[in-house]
Amino acid sequence: MADNTREIVLDMLLEEEKGETYSHRLVFDVLTKYDYLTAQEKAFIKRLFEGTIERRIELDYEINQVASVPVKKMKPLIRSLLRMSAYQIFFMDGVPNAAAVNEAVKLAQKRKFVSLKGFVNGVLRKLSTMGEPVLPSREKEPKAFLSVAFSMPEWIVEHFLNLYSYEETEALLAALLEVRPVTIRFAGQLAEEERDALIQRICGLGGRILPHPYVKQAYYLENCDNIARLPGFSEGKFTVQDASSMLAVAAAGIRQGDTVLDICAAPGGKTLLAAEYAGAGGSVKARDMTEKKIARIAENVERMKLENVSMEVWDATVFDEKAAESADVVLADVPCSGLGVMGKKRDIKYRQDKEAVAELNALQKAIVRQAASYVKKGGILLYSTCTINPAENEEMVDFICKEAGFLPESIEAYLPDMQGKETARRGYIQLLPQIHDTDGFFFARLRKKTT
Repeated sequence: MADNTREIVLDMLLEEEKGETYSHRLVFDVLTKYDYLTAQEKAFIKRLFEGTIERRIELDYEINQVASVPVKKMKPLIRSLLRMSAYQIFFMDGVPNAAAVNEAVKLAQKRKFVSLKGFVNGVLRKLSTMGEPVLPSREKEPKAFLSVAFSMPEWIVEHFLNLYSYEETEALLAALLEVRPVTIRFAGQLAEEERDALIQRICGLGGRILPHPYVKQAYYLENCDNIARLPGFSEGKFTVQDASSMLAVAAAGIRQGDTVLDICAAPGGKTLLAAEYAGAGGSVKARDMTEKKIARIAENVERMKLENVSMEVWDATVFDEKAAESADVVLADVPCSGLGVMGKKRDIKYRQDKEAVAELNALQKAIVRQAASYVKKGGILLYSTCTINPAENEEMVDFICKEAGFLPESIEAYLPDMQGKETARRGYIQLLPQIHDTDGFFFARLRKKTT
């Protein structure tokens, strides 16, 4: 692969390290900018960038075994250059080690780090001779082993070990590292014959579509580097949405003619599905914090040709008196720590810490207090997060029930035959990637008391 693709990845890594843009948005923006590149080149950029981010802890551990300067004290460009080159050496079998080393040295020189060419060359050549990555002892340092082997901050490892056994934690961490295909949902009004014909057209272009094991509307989409260009996308025949999100909206039990309020709606996946359930006689109002987020929802609504959706910018922590007890169903997918989507948003785990997660709880409570006030008496609040954390999930359900006058309601009837349904009768479920092949996702169905 030419050095220009590596240079693109290097610049992406430097941009990500600033902490101003999430990695999945960087990938989207860069691949859009360089859409003229071949599919192979774009796949290389995506894999190298995402893999380097995802394996950062392990890569730093390996580099520190052989480098005279600790990774954290290196110049940002050299640090990023060594990480991406080490990733090629250890995890990209199709890239010869010599190519990874030589291209890195060329890039160091091109970017005016001539004096550090020898350092880069020496570190990478030592890594090339290691064969397999060196890991902490599983027996002597079990937490450190999990942290390095699965590139997970130790505080998150400890968090999962407090919830699950060592074996279950290892399976969860492994699942979060797996490369998962995009999940799509075909529009509800699409006839089965038209859907099947569309699947055949996409497969004819080299794509691969497989049904999700748990969710009828969900399909895995593979071997497609630009979904927006696929047949049917611009016409609103399908949209991108994880199966976990689909299950959550289904559990809300939205009926034809219902009034629905989605208070933290961007990018709009739940809004779109809720609008299909509510039908022409119902309505969905989608809210979020910024014009930019609302614009993303509007784009999806227009593409899917939904006429029962309205949108507005609104801070979910601010009470709206006009909306008091106005909705049959309120969807509250609140801001959370994101510990369930680390496989998709690979830099989340580096941007969170215990203190930040604890602070989120106050924000979540502020949002659900307002969300609860918008539900009609006897109506439904569907609370959800994309995390694996009882403080943000089960404990928040308890808070809503005690503080806002709600009762949990069984979701058994809304779930397919699947593992992990033991809590469904109590009104909630924690989805886990290693069990359900979805994001790590939590949702609860809560009914507002009538008196």
